[in-house]
Amino acid sequence: MIITIMGKPGSGKTTLAKALAKKLGYKHYSGGDMRGQLAMKHGMTIDELNKVGEKEDWTDKEIDNIVIKIGQTEDNLVFDSWTAWHFIPKSVKIFLDVDLKVAAERIFENQRPDEPHKNSAEEVYEMIKARMEESRARYKKWYNIDFLDLKNYDFVLDTTNLTIEQSVEKVLEFVKSR
Repeated sequence: MIITIMGKPGSGKTTLAKALAKKLGYKHYSGGDMRGQLAMKHGMTIDELNKVGEKEDWTDKEIDNIVIKIGQTEDNLVFDSWTAWHFIPKSVKIFLDVDLKVAAERIFENQRPDEPHKNSAEEVYEMIKARMEESRARYKKWYNIDFLDLKNYDFVLDTTNLTIEQSVEKVLEFVKSR
């Protein structure tokens, strides 16, 4: 079984995907980590890479080709990514929702090395709102998909008031019911 985890920034995608993969004995992949590595390889932040991606599709295609290959050649994995659900259509598709103010607090407390440092949760909030809209437009342009349309997913979970353990249990319960 392949499980793709998608969600808003700060919803717990990567943390949940790693925990779920561990519980199931599956391999874990992160599209966000792959994009972060690609950005750093080119001496950019993730936001700078995303800006280039508004005009040049290589910033997405390089990672997309890896996702497609993994989806065609491997099984028993959990993939957290904003687009893996699209490129691995046979996957069980999970969407993690979250209140963006809560998400901003989470992200502010655990800032990534491939992102510009923010001095407050309010700055993070503005960054994630902009990133979601820019990515939405980019994916619409390159793939004609809307990654925020909940109809694309088999299961939607709001993680705003849940611990990661509670979120993992709810997703695991859904996956086992399939």
